[in-house]
Amino acid sequence: MSFRLSQRDEDIIRFINQFRAVDRDSLVELFFKQLKSPVNACNSVMVRLYRLELIERTQQYSPTVYLPVDAKIKKNSQKILHFLSILDVYKQMCTYSTPKQVIVEDKPTGRKGGIEPDLFCIFKGSPFWIEIQRNQYSEQKMQAKINLYEEFFFSDEWQALHWQPEDRSAIFPSIILITPVRYAVSSDHIRIIQVTSIHELMEKYKSPAKLQKEARSRTNVSSGGVKIKLT
Repeated sequence: MSFRLSQRDEDIIRFINQFRAVDRDSLVELFFKQLKSPVNACNSVMVRLYRLELIERTQQYSPTVYLPVDAKIKKNSQKILHFLSILDVYKQMCTYSTPKQVIVEDKPTGRKGGIEPDLFCIFKGSPFWIEIQRNQYSEQKMQAKINLYEEFFFSDEWQALHWQPEDRSAIFPSIILITPVRYAVSSDHIRIIQVTSIHELMEKYKSPAKLQKEARSRTNVSSGGVKIKLT
């Protein structure tokens, strides 16, 4: 069977492979919102890609969730909700500025038992490792997670990660804990930010000038707005 994929088709397949589970409404928001009938257009494209066996899908959820063709998770797995929560964080970021160097379920140590953040990205010029806690854990378990980050910090291996800048000193990412519960965790060596969402993060780090500007005129947040400083 002969067929030609559009650039959008290829982008959608690549995006699903990257995020592992993507719901229909997120695809509409990210790839079709500029069209006159975005939902119908998305449905048409996704049915075609599914019939071409370029993507998988599960209708255990509403709207439909799409998966890579080689997905190793069951179509009713709770792991799908985990990937959708990562996608939600990414979409929140995109409302302010599109993240770069995005890695889902990053494993920077390359070793079992090392840190395994849910998401790595460079957001508004700063690198972040993001931990998304959908369930509540003990503070001891959360501190143990932070201790693993400290171990990696002292290893200096992070300085050679591929996304590090070539023209200046290496930067150890800040850790964002996205959680409805605030944990009494701490580190003398790495920065930990606890928020319930990316929207809260952006509110927290608004500059006084930005606040004054918004007080005068309510406008959409632009990609040139907030810089999150690491020092």
